[in-house]
Amino acid sequence: MKRLLLSSALVMAVALPVAAQDYTPDPNATQGGTITITYKDDVATLDPAIGYDWQNWSMIKSLFDGLMDYVPGTTELRPGLAESYEVSEDGTVFTFTLRQGVTFHNGREMTAEDVKYSLDRVTLPETQSPGAGFFASIQGFDEISSGEADTLSGVEVVDPQTVRITLSRPDATFLHVMALNFASVVPQEAVEEAGADFGKSPVGTGAFKLADWVIGQRLVFEKNEDYWRDGVPYLDAITFEVGQEPVVALLRLQQGEVDVPGDGIPPAKFQEVMADPDQAARVVEGGQLHTGYITLNVGIEPFNQLAVREAVNMAINKDRIIQVINGRAVPANQPLPPSMPGYTEGYDGFAYDPEGAKAKLAEAGLADGFTTELYVMNTDPNPRIAQAIQQDLRAIGVEVEIRSLAQANVIEAGGAGEAPMIWSGGMAWIADFPDPSNFYGPILGCAGAGDGGWNWSKFCDEGIDAMATKADSFTDPAAPERLELWSEVYQRVMAEAPWVPVFHEQRYTMKSARMGGDDSLYVDPVSIPVNYDYVYVTE
Repeated sequence: MKRLLLSSALVMAVALPVAAQDYTPDPNATQGGTITITYKDDVATLDPAIGYDWQNWSMIKSLFDGLMDYVPGTTELRPGLAESYEVSEDGTVFTFTLRQGVTFHNGREMTAEDVKYSLDRVTLPETQSPGAGFFASIQGFDEISSGEADTLSGVEVVDPQTVRITLSRPDATFLHVMALNFASVVPQEAVEEAGADFGKSPVGTGAFKLADWVIGQRLVFEKNEDYWRDGVPYLDAITFEVGQEPVVALLRLQQGEVDVPGDGIPPAKFQEVMADPDQAARVVEGGQLHTGYITLNVGIEPFNQLAVREAVNMAINKDRIIQVINGRAVPANQPLPPSMPGYTEGYDGFAYDPEGAKAKLAEAGLADGFTTELYVMNTDPNPRIAQAIQQDLRAIGVEVEIRSLAQANVIEAGGAGEAPMIWSGGMAWIADFPDPSNFYGPILGCAGAGDGGWNWSKFCDEGIDAMATKADSFTDPAAPERLELWSEVYQRVMAEAPWVPVFHEQRYTMKSARMGGDDSLYVDPVSIPVNYDYVYVTE
C-alpha cells in the first residue's frame, strides 16, 4: 500500500499563517560595500511577469515587491507591500491594507491602482506570462484569459490604500501566490514607456534598482536609498558578471575576485573543494524542494504514445546519473520531492528495466527504435547528464541528438512546444512555495501547457486538472483530505508518464570569506543562490 507523507513538521510548514513573524536584523551586519556574482549565461529578462528561471528569480525579488513576502531564509509568510490583510470566513475574500509612503524607483508613490494593474497585466494573454495560471482562482480569471475581459473583476480598488481580491473558490495557496514574483507590483507608466523592453529597464519598489546592464557582460544593481524596509539592504551594490565559465568563476573566487559563483560549484571540482577544509568551510549546504526531470512532449511523435513514454521512463539509469553530480541527490520516482506534503511513500514508479523498455517500444510498433532530440542547458554538468541519458536510450534502440543551448534558448523552445525532450537540469523545478500544488499547475497542468508556459511536456488532462482544482479548494492547506487528493493527482500523472522524474538534489552555495549573514540566507528556499537583501560584507 502507498502511504502519504504527513509529518507534523511539514503540516506546520504550510499552515495558513494567523500572525506572520517578522525578521530581526543581524546585529553584526555592516552597511556598505559591493559584491560580485558570476553566471555563465546572460539574463533573459527582469520583468517579474515573465522571468521564471533560477538565475533571474532572486534578482527580480530584489527589484520588486508583492503584497506578501517570506521571512528571509525560510518559507514562512509575512506581509510585504500589504501592511495587513483580512480573510473572510469562507476563505474567498482577501482585503489588503497597503503600506503608506512606499515609492517606486521612479519616485512615484505606490497605490492600490498599481496592485490592480499588475494583477491584470500578469493574467492578460498578450503578456504571455508563464505564471498566469497561478491566479486562476481570482474571480474573472476565465474571462480575462479568454479575451472576453481586459481586467480581473475580482480585484477591486477600495481606496488608494486598500485592495480587495475576491476568489471564485477557496484557494489554500492564495497568500503564497501573492508572494510570487509574478504578483510583483509594477508602475503602469514605466511598463508603457518601455513596452517590450520593460524586462531590460525594470522599475519596482525593491531593495535594489538596476543601475547598468551591458548585454553579455554585466548587470549592476545599486541600493535603493528610499527602500521601505528599515535597515536593509546592507550592500551598496551588486555586480552580476555574465559569460563566466563555472570553473573560471571558482578559480576567481579562490583568488578573492568573486563572492558567489551563481552557477554553483562545478561538479568536476566538487570533491576537490570539499576535501580542502578552508574551502569547505565556505560552502553552505541545505535541503531544497527540488526535482530534476526529463519532459516528453506528448504533442510530438512518438511521445504521443503512452507505451513510448513508459519505455523512456524504464530506460533511464537514475543512479548512474546521480554519480555524475557526485552523489548529491536521491533518485526520484514521482514529481514531488520526499520532504513535500503530499509525497506518496511506498510508490515505486518506473524501475530501471532496459529489457522491459524494449518490450514497450515493440508494443508501440517501434521495435527498431526511433530518433529524437534532447534539449539541455549548456552549463556543466547538464551536457554530461544528457550524454548519460543518450547512452541509456541508445541501449533500447533510441538515437538521441543532444541540443546543448543557453538556458534562455532551452526555455524558449520548451515554451513554444518545439522540443521533443528536455533535460530540466539547471532549470529543474524548485518549489516557488512549499505546497504540493506548485509542482502541478505550472509544469504539469493545462494552464502551463500554453505558449510560453513551463509545462514543456504539453501534457493536459482535464480530469486530473479538475482533481487538482478540488485539492486547492480548501481553506486549510494542511487538511489531510487535501493532501490525499494531491497524492492521487501525482499517481495519476505518473500513470500517463509525461515526465521521467530523475533525482532530488541537495543545494550547495559557496561564498567568499568576506561574505556575512546567516547561513540560511545562502540556501534561502525562495532565493537562489542568495537572498541579496540581507547578506553583507565584513570588509
